[in-house]
Amino acid sequence: MSLIKISEILNGRLENQEISIRGWIYRKRQGKNLIFLLVRDSSGFIQCTVKKNSAGWNEAEKLTIESSLSLKGLAKPDKRAPGGFEISVDAISIIGLAEIFPITKDQSTDFLRNVRHLWLRSRKMNLIMKIRSKVLDFTRTFFKNNTFVEVSPPMFISAAVEGGSTLFDLKYFDQTLYLTQSSQLYLEILIYSLEKVYCIAPSFRAEKSRTIRHLTEYWHIEGEWPYAKMSNLMDFQESLLSYICEQTLLNCKTELEELEIDIHKLKLVKSPFPRITYTESIDILKKKGSEIKWGADLGYEEEKIIAQEFGRPLFIYDYPTAIKAFYCKTYKDKPELAMSVDMLVPRIGEISTGGAREDDKQLLIDRMNALGLNIENYSWYLDLRRYGTVPHVGFGLGLERLLTWMLDLDNVIDSIPFPRTTRRFYP
Repeated sequence: MSLIKISEILNGRLENQEISIRGWIYRKRQGKNLIFLLVRDSSGFIQCTVKKNSAGWNEAEKLTIESSLSLKGLAKPDKRAPGGFEISVDAISIIGLAEIFPITKDQSTDFLRNVRHLWLRSRKMNLIMKIRSKVLDFTRTFFKNNTFVEVSPPMFISAAVEGGSTLFDLKYFDQTLYLTQSSQLYLEILIYSLEKVYCIAPSFRAEKSRTIRHLTEYWHIEGEWPYAKMSNLMDFQESLLSYICEQTLLNCKTELEELEIDIHKLKLVKSPFPRITYTESIDILKKKGSEIKWGADLGYEEEKIIAQEFGRPLFIYDYPTAIKAFYCKTYKDKPELAMSVDMLVPRIGEISTGGAREDDKQLLIDRMNALGLNIENYSWYLDLRRYGTVPHVGFGLGLERLLTWMLDLDNVIDSIPFPRTTRRFYP
């Protein structure tokens, strides 16, 4: 008798057949003549009943929550059982008898985050991780359908991408290197060979922010390509997000239903998205009572106000040059404005940042000098402008922020298997 997954029984394909499954005890309830076991595997849960006079009774009595086991029995429909099916157990083999499972005694949010290695076994985290995996699949499919090539940039870098204040430095043999803040600069190298490139890789930010949207290590969906304008960049991003939401609705119905996700907002994600300038965003904030002045960066609270005003994803573009990174291209007739764009969603605020990259060598040098950067550290980056420079654009989308918004999660911590924040780095 071959092992099968629980989902195969719940699909009704093995009704009234002798089967064998392997999994873990999720719940146990014992009566005088009957023991009810709720067994889980990666595909789902199923109720299993063990009668007192059966061969499996003695082993069933020993079982504790989270014990691993294999069992054999008859799969049959039962409307009273979760999922509409149960297994009448004939035999049980205990694989790993669990000690008292700590989560059975404490399920506070703080405790569950402290025992993340155990909480990942929960049904909620199981479903979130499955959707996360599928969203990555949808993302890769979209890039491939648009003839992008996936590449693998380095995690160790020698110079800052987004500013030195958020760099993690580390000893690298006899010198100091940093963990990457973004793969953008390395993607720019590869467009001169492959043209349209993307990566899905970790990025690291030594930010001390304690909001629902900040992690010190997160997964970055980044794309870069030549011969494109700001309008092309926004078109691509809204098409990508629309595709991800559409495919999630089509392919994750079971997970979304079990998580009780309000899918209405996902259905509303359609092109085109609203597009406003930074100046227009400042006007909106002032009308809402904010004292923010033109030239100030938009923080989490400001972004939330603007995103709530529109109630769906939107773009803010044309930010002040002074608050953007050295590589942002500026307008020739308005050098105080950078060709930079952020995508915002309700409750979370910014989930992606992108823009046109400065392709003029001298303008780039001038900008780096103005910011006090060590030009020698970026010699290789300037080579890209020396030898066949081209206009190009790119963006970076935070996977965890996207999932937190899509799935109505309380915090980005819940969207990643092993979150890293200013206070959390265990296990």
